[in-house]
Amino acid sequence: MAAVRYLVDDLDEAVAFYVDRLGFAVREDWGPVVIVTRGDVELWLSGPESSAAREYPGGIRPHGGGWNRFVVQVDDLDPFLKELNAAGVPARDEILESPAGRWIVVEDPAGNPIELFESP
Repeated sequence: MAAVRYLVDDLDEAVAFYVDRLGFAVREDWGPVVIVTRGDVELWLSGPESSAAREYPGGIRPHGGGWNRFVVQVDDLDPFLKELNAAGVPARDEILESPAGRWIVVEDPAGNPIELFESP
C-alpha cells in the first residue's frame, strides 16, 4: 500500500476535516502526525511540529498547497459538493467533465488539494 503525506497548519482541524467531511477514519495518532484512511487510501497528516515540516538547508520550509493531489471517488458528485460548499470548503475550479467522468478539486483547511471524482 502506498501512502500520501500532506503537510497541514493545524493538525486537529485537518483530522476533523478528513474524518467529518470526507469519511476518513483515524488509524494511528503519533502526536505531530496522524494517519487517516479511507478504503485503500492512507493519508499521513503532518502538523507543523512533525519532522516532515522541519526547515531544510537554505531556509526552505515545506508547506501545504500545490496541485498534486489524491482522488476521492464519490457516487454522486453534486450533493457531495453541495454539502462541502455549505460547510465552507473551497473549490479551486468548476466541475469538469470528460468521457472518463466528472471531477472538481477542493481544498482541505491547509490548502492541500483533493480531487472529488464521479465515474460516468
